[in-house]
Amino acid sequence: MPTTKALQYSVTIGAPRHKVWTTMLEPASYKEWVGVSWPGSRYVGEWKRDASIRFLGSDGQGGTLATIDDLRPHEHVLARHVAVLNGDGSEDRDSEMARGWIGTTEGYTFTEQDGKTRLSVDIVTSPQWESMFNDGWPAALDKLKELCER
Repeated sequence: MPTTKALQYSVTIGAPRHKVWTTMLEPASYKEWVGVSWPGSRYVGEWKRDASIRFLGSDGQGGTLATIDDLRPHEHVLARHVAVLNGDGSEDRDSEMARGWIGTTEGYTFTEQDGKTRLSVDIVTSPQWESMFNDGWPAALDKLKELCER
């Protein structure tokens, strides 16, 4: 990924960070808040350091493959995208689109103060993906906030 763009999104949620963490990363609630911006999205894998996670789209096969480079429970997660997943589930690391995606990182930082949690999302990606993230993350974070504050 030759040229990169750093993007940041954040939300303050009226809930302790352990609740925000759990709501963000549990499979059922993950599908709910992510689905606002990327309908049908889900993940397969574990949120563990050095683990691989498959982020899948509505077809259940296509998406991306990421490695969890850092994980400190209730504090921080860093995922690094290492391949694009084709519709048949195979990994693409060589196409032009894949080369523009591979290396994208998504970092999530959870900071609690006075019973509220600030969730910061830091993304480094190719400029070609900026509009997708800008179009999706604000609504997704609003939905996550709604779920956490119920």
